[in-house]
Amino acid sequence: MSGAGMIEIADGVFIRRQTELDLTLGFITGSGDSLLVDSGMDPALAAEISPSRIVLTHNHFDHVLATEAFLPCEVWAHEDCIVDETLLESRARYYSDPFEGTLIPPTHTFRDTVTLDVGGRRVDLHHFGPAHSSHDVIVHVPDVGVVFAGDLVEEGAPAQAGSDATPSNWRNVLDRMLELEPRIVVPGHGNPVDAQFVREMAVPAVD
Repeated sequence: MSGAGMIEIADGVFIRRQTELDLTLGFITGSGDSLLVDSGMDPALAAEISPSRIVLTHNHFDHVLATEAFLPCEVWAHEDCIVDETLLESRARYYSDPFEGTLIPPTHTFRDTVTLDVGGRRVDLHHFGPAHSSHDVIVHVPDVGVVFAGDLVEEGAPAQAGSDATPSNWRNVLDRMLELEPRIVVPGHGNPVDAQFVREMAVPAVD
């Protein structure tokens, strides 16, 4: 079940475009199983899909706040991904209303690379070092050449570097991602792009 608001970008691989902050979520399906890339901020999506796993590309509030709505499921992230009350301070810079849900930390973590079986379909999770955050996760679906890049890539706006970013390593991380030879790269914000877009994109400068 793909969900009414999903757009199929490759066989069994979907995106969910959200007006809020131009966010892009991912949904990967296999035989009787599925995986959601980032939970986003809209818990209503859980009425349409029931993934057995969520992968958090990083811990910024707009990518993790709706996780509770999809439980019970596994929540995968890099071992340095911390989901706690400090994320609500970032949210408060954008929204005045209080967050009324429960923050859900990862239940499963990895260091460098791990391979998941999603209904007989291989999905690789990679961490190639710090860039947008200390714990960026790249989600690779090799059989269709799709990579979910999180906020390592943004379309429609420049890539953003906050206080937890490592701009000096950003290009190296992107180059390693390109070694996966993706046909489609899904950014954390904006529409899917190709490898050439990633090669040419400007990364935040080192302060």
